[in-house]
Amino acid sequence: MSLLKIGEIAREAGIPGEYVEPYGFYKAKIDTKINEKLKNRNDGKLVLVTAITPTKAGEGKTTTSIALAEGFGKIGQKALLCLREPALGPVFGIKGGATGGGLASVAPSEDINLHFTGDMHALTSSINLVSAVIDNSIYQGNPLRIDPDRIVWKRAMDMNDRALREITVAQGAKNGLARQDGFIITVASEMMAIMCLARDDEDFLARLEKIIVAYDLDGKPLTIKDLRLTHAIMKLMKEALKPNLVQTLENNPVFIHGGPFANIAHGCNSLIATKMALKLAPIVVTEAGFAADLGAEKFLDIACREGAMHCDLAVMVATIRALKMHGGLPFEDLASENLDALAKGMPNLETHLENVKKYGVPVIVAINHFASDSEKEIAYIEKWCDEHHYEYSFLDGFAKGGEGAEDLARKVQFMLANVQSDYHPIYDLKSPLKRKIETICKEIYRAGDVVYEPKADEQLALYEKMGFGDAYICMAKTPQSLTDNPKVLGAPRGFTVTIREANLSAGANFVVPLTGAIMTMPGLPKLPSAVKMEDKPW
Repeated sequence: MSLLKIGEIAREAGIPGEYVEPYGFYKAKIDTKINEKLKNRNDGKLVLVTAITPTKAGEGKTTTSIALAEGFGKIGQKALLCLREPALGPVFGIKGGATGGGLASVAPSEDINLHFTGDMHALTSSINLVSAVIDNSIYQGNPLRIDPDRIVWKRAMDMNDRALREITVAQGAKNGLARQDGFIITVASEMMAIMCLARDDEDFLARLEKIIVAYDLDGKPLTIKDLRLTHAIMKLMKEALKPNLVQTLENNPVFIHGGPFANIAHGCNSLIATKMALKLAPIVVTEAGFAADLGAEKFLDIACREGAMHCDLAVMVATIRALKMHGGLPFEDLASENLDALAKGMPNLETHLENVKKYGVPVIVAINHFASDSEKEIAYIEKWCDEHHYEYSFLDGFAKGGEGAEDLARKVQFMLANVQSDYHPIYDLKSPLKRKIETICKEIYRAGDVVYEPKADEQLALYEKMGFGDAYICMAKTPQSLTDNPKVLGAPRGFTVTIREANLSAGANFVVPLTGAIMTMPGLPKLPSAVKMEDKPW
C-alpha cells in the first residue's frame, strides 16, 4: 500500500486546504482557526479503546485502535482516530515505537516515533526555560525570595535516564546556588498535561499562568506568571498546540497530538485534537494509556469532564495469551493450550469490564487473535462473554489490517446506533481529596484500605487549605497491576494502597498521589530498544 499526500488525507477528513500546514509530504499541522468554521456542527460519537492490565505478552491496544479505524474504512463508515504522540524514552527503552504494528500502523511511523513535528522538543524547551529562569532569579539577587528548598518545578528531557532523577545543580564557583534538583521525563510534566487539557490557546495560557513552580520564604506559592515567562512559552508552544494529521497504512486520517504518561499524568491525547475530530467525523476513536484502571479512569473522570465530552462506547482489548499470564502461566509457556490458566486470568478482564460499566458506558470485548490461540481457548472466551452478556469480537488487524477488524467495526457501529450510554464520572469533584482518592482505590483498583504516609498527609492538607480541594485526582501507580505492587497479577481484592506523597498540578487542576515506587523519570532496561536498532539500516 502506498501513502497519499497529506492534502488528500485532509480532504478525506473534511479539512479545507487553507487550514492544512504540511510538514513534508505525509504529515501536517491543522490550524485551530478551523474550529470557528466547525463550531455549529453536532459532535460525533466518541469511542474509547482501553485494555486489561498489561503484561509481557502484549495486548495491542494501539494496534486495535488503528485496526478499528481501518475496519470502519472497509465498511464505508467515516471515522477519525485520535492517538497520543510517542515519547523518545519508551521508543528507545522497553516499549519501542508507538505507531501500531503490522498492517495496523500509522505512517510515516519513523517520523512519528522520533522528532515528528517538534512538539516534544517545544515542550522540553519550555519546561527547561522555566528551570533556567528560576535558578537565574536566585543567582541575580533572588527578588522573588524563592525558597531554594521548596522549588517544585523539575527539569525535563524526552528520554529515560535514571541517573538524572536526583542531581545537584550549580556546582562550582559563580554558577549560582548549589541545590538538589532532578529531571522528569517530558511527558510526565504538568506542561504536557495542560497542553492536552486546554481547550484552545487562551485556555493553555490561563492554565500556564497558574502552574506553581516554587514557594517563597514565607510559604507563598510562586507561579510561571510570577516569573513573567508566559509569553515566551506561548511563542515556543505556538505550533505545538496545533493537532498533527497523519494516516493509517490504508489511508484513513489520524490525529496524533500530545502524549502524557498514563501511570503518572492523565494518559490521553489532546482535547484540542479530540474535540476537533468530533466536529469532523460521525465516529471518533481514541485510546487512553495502559489499562482501564489508569488511562480509562482518567479519561472518564478528568478528560471527558474538562472537555465536556460524552463517552458513547468503550472497547476492552485483551489477548488469550495475556489472560493466561494473569492466571499464573509463565511467559515461556503461553503458546501452549491451558484452559485452567485462562479461567484463572479471566477475573482481570471482568474487573476492567465492570469498572467501565460503573461509568455507565457500554463496552465490547476485543480479543486480539494470535496463532497460538487454540480452538478450545477461543470457545472458552466466547462462552464466557455470552454467559456474562458482553458483546465480543476476535480481530487480526496486525496481519490483515482493516479486513481483520471488519467484524469489530460492524459491531461497534451497531452498538453506537442501538445501545445508549449513560456516562457519568465516578466521584464528585466537591468531595474531599482523600475521599476521591479512596473512591478510585476501592471502586476501581478494588483495594480494601488506603494509608497515607506523613508527607502525603501534610501535602493533601496543604492543598485543601490552598483552595484545591475540588481538584481532580490523577493517580500515579504502576500500570502492571491493579495494586500498587507491579508483581501482583490477576485481580486481587482487599489489598492496601499506600500514598507516599502527593504533587499539585495547579494549572491542570489535579492532585497527583504517588503510590508504591512509581518514578517520574523512568530508567532504561538492560538491553534498550536503542541498542537493538544497531543491526537495522538507518
